[in-house]
Amino acid sequence: MLTKFVFLNLLAFPFFADLRRPELLLNNTISLYLTTEPGVTVGIWHTVPGSRGAEAVGKDQRWYEEALADAHPVIIYLHGNGGTRAASHRVQFLKMMGAADFHILALDYRGYGDSSGHPTESGFTTDVLALYDWAKARSGNSSILFWGHSLGTGIATNAARKLQEERGVQVDAVVLESSYTNIREAAIHVPISTLYRQFPGFEYLILDSLARADMFFRSDENVKVLACPLLILHAEDDTVLPPHLGRELFEMARSAYKDKTKVKFITFPEKLGLGHDYISFNPELPALVKDFLNIK
Repeated sequence: MLTKFVFLNLLAFPFFADLRRPELLLNNTISLYLTTEPGVTVGIWHTVPGSRGAEAVGKDQRWYEEALADAHPVIIYLHGNGGTRAASHRVQFLKMMGAADFHILALDYRGYGDSSGHPTESGFTTDVLALYDWAKARSGNSSILFWGHSLGTGIATNAARKLQEERGVQVDAVVLESSYTNIREAAIHVPISTLYRQFPGFEYLILDSLARADMFFRSDENVKVLACPLLILHAEDDTVLPPHLGRELFEMARSAYKDKTKVKFITFPEKLGLGHDYISFNPELPALVKDFLNIK
């Protein structure tokens, strides 16, 4: 039950979206499927840069795959818990960053959307690295970055660390939107836990059970060993994961990085009303990211 609560993969909103037909919601986008290990296939949307929109009309998957080598940066987008890649704020992200001339590969992890399998932390890492390998084999010299939102921030740092430690390969950058230090700290701070943490046994029944269920998402440990550029974004009015969690993660990373210029923390003022899910609605977002990554 705790696993279902953390992942919320059964809340497959929007409930009647046809994930095989992204063109109903987005331009320049196709749906594709990737087998990440035997018995597990994940659904992915690929949005090409807006500058190639006219070319993309009517093109098949082969054209989209070949387009990955066009030198535009590639974002592997890792969403938060609940819903699918068709959720409105995720669609907005694809629109915003596609218009800014990024490729975006947005996947539903195993157990989400139209992907097969059951959600696990280690399984998510397998899915992401399989997609990274698939994109790397097709993208030539184009840069590839992991962009995680909410729960996806822990998935992004897990994948980046495994890539670095086990293969000696650095992803070109990691962007963390509405992040947390680890899943235990996140569980303490999410609003739904406010009532329960007043009761005796909350730590044992809930927090300790996360570890027993093999859920850690240790971004605080992961950022201490990463060396790639790291950008952390947080809205000051985030009531789901308060901004001090993002700042703590930034301070940990900045202390560990030899090159301090590779780590940056950007907050968005409360007056913008971006909250937990809507940083992608800020029209300044693409420019902020390109400036940090030194992309023209």
